[in-house]
This record gives sequence, C-alpha cells and structure tokens, in this order.
Amino acid sequence: MPLLSIPLFAALFVWRAAQLAFPAGVPWIYAVLSVLLFVVYGVDKSAARNGRWRVSERNLLVVGLLGGWPGAVIAQQVFRHKTRKRSFQGWFWATVVVNAAVVLVLVRA
Repeated sequence: MPLLSIPLFAALFVWRAAQLAFPAGVPWIYAVLSVLLFVVYGVDKSAARNGRWRVSERNLLVVGLLGGWPGAVIAQQVFRHKTRKRSFQGWFWATVVVNAAVVLVLVRA
C-alpha cells in the first residue's frame, strides 16, 4: 500500500505541473534525493544489523521532507527498515503530506 503513494503523487505532480510551469529542477531534486535516501536507508539497515553507527531518524525525516521520500518509501519496503516503528512511521507520513502540499499547492514558477 505505501508504494501506491509514489504513482499517486506523480499523477498529482503532472496534473499540477500542467497548470503551473514548475522549475525544471524540481523533478531532479526528487530523483537525486530519492536515490540518496534509498542508499542511506540501506546503509542504516546494515549498520543496525551489525551494531555500527546509525543514521539519525531526524536526518532521515529531513531528507524525506526535502523531497527524498519516494526513495524512502521504496527503501522501507526493499530493506524492511523502519516499517514497524509506529512513531517513526507517523512522522514519516506527516513529512510526506507536508512535502506534497508544498509542491502541489505553493510552488509557483
């Protein structure tokens, strides 16, 4: 079910982009931050398994809020990481909603 958030957001993004001229860099920001966050989730999962230094949840949430959340959604499913911690999931989905609202409502060319 969480993976459905990505195509839904993409459809809303395209719809909104047809109404407004988004800056060309916006999709690239999502792509770069998503790949980055996917990798960071993988590194953090490995660190959790091996008792090494961990990435703070705050940092994961901030990068997701800035636009990396699609990569985080995929990483959570692929790595089975941060999916059971309810407090994190609550904050995570709150950042997704805030990010989507900002992009779909407030971004102007």
